[in-house]
Amino acid sequence: MEKANRPLAGITVLDFGQVYQGPYATLLMAMAGADVIKIEPPNGEPLRRRAPPGKSTTFPIAMLNSNKRAITLNLKHPKGRALLFRMVEKADVLLENFAPGVMQRLGVGWTVLHELNPRIVYASGSGFGLSGPDRDNLAMDLTIQAVSGLIATTGFSDGPPVKAGPAVVDFLSGIHLYAATVTALFERERTGRGRLVEVAMQEAAYASLTSQLHAYFDTGRAPPRQGNASHGRVPLNVYPTNDGYVAMNIAVEEHWQNLLRAMGREELRNDPRFADNAARVAHRELVDETVAAWTRTLGKMEIFAIAKTQRIPLAPVRDVDEVVRDRHMHERGFLVEIEHDEIGPLTVPTSPLRYHGADPVEAVPSPKLGQHNAEIYGGWLGLSAADIAALMSEGVI
Repeated sequence: MEKANRPLAGITVLDFGQVYQGPYATLLMAMAGADVIKIEPPNGEPLRRRAPPGKSTTFPIAMLNSNKRAITLNLKHPKGRALLFRMVEKADVLLENFAPGVMQRLGVGWTVLHELNPRIVYASGSGFGLSGPDRDNLAMDLTIQAVSGLIATTGFSDGPPVKAGPAVVDFLSGIHLYAATVTALFERERTGRGRLVEVAMQEAAYASLTSQLHAYFDTGRAPPRQGNASHGRVPLNVYPTNDGYVAMNIAVEEHWQNLLRAMGREELRNDPRFADNAARVAHRELVDETVAAWTRTLGKMEIFAIAKTQRIPLAPVRDVDEVVRDRHMHERGFLVEIEHDEIGPLTVPTSPLRYHGADPVEAVPSPKLGQHNAEIYGGWLGLSAADIAALMSEGVI
């Protein structure tokens, strides 16, 4: 059978990813054509265990595990470890985001697996990394947002620090984990050998602080929270409309001139308080009041239409319902409608990574817990139906 024209076609991934970080990295691999085998304990990964009684799927499972095959495996059982060794001999990647040391304590860590298959790429995601004094600290998206500095920079100056609404660090680190894995696969094409790669959530979040770090190194002080505004650029804020809000970022003077034209306030061109960005920063409240006086008179989509015409960097503030129905992302094929046999009709993403000229990948609903046990253990490893039944009865799979 001819190999599909997809970047990762022919690559087999053993996916021990759980919750968001690991599963998102392997979703990107699956959407690039890899054969991703999701491996879970017999009672399922944590997100499975949140499913309603009698079901094995939650929305995050459905969103992050489409286009994968699913098996169960008990690594605490000697026969479970033996099965993993057989799979590792045939695989290209093993990815996990357990706490550091878990796989080693089970006897299936990097050193053991690399000796078994020198070509294997072992990818590890964790909160603080595999080394260092904080290695064993517990890590969740919220706590990493806190320790990495993200929460301290979010919120208004007269209120408490505020976390980002979404689980941004889980996904930032998942993207980095994908990149590290694929980079190691690229290297393997040259050397014939795999390697251990790792991503720490704390480190993956650091670069997102660039604007705050700029202010810090300019002044020697941690910048105060600014809400939706910017320390060094005005107007950059979220402004009220008569039916919601719009977000605006005036990045260059041309944008400011375009905004004055859109507002019908071209007389302000000669006002020294608005002469350049430095002047506008010095008169921040006046600038924001002037802009808000205009935005309040119109609807957010009306303002967005004007901004498009006048080339002003502005967007409506949309809720989740509006985003899920985004016509642009649907027409590009990023958001697709699928029918999931446990959940029903769903809108799910494909991949933001586009490989022009590659065969398209159709979104396949996420598998049930252990759905492909017979297919993998029987078809791939060659076990008989009786062998598989015995493994199930012994709690191995």
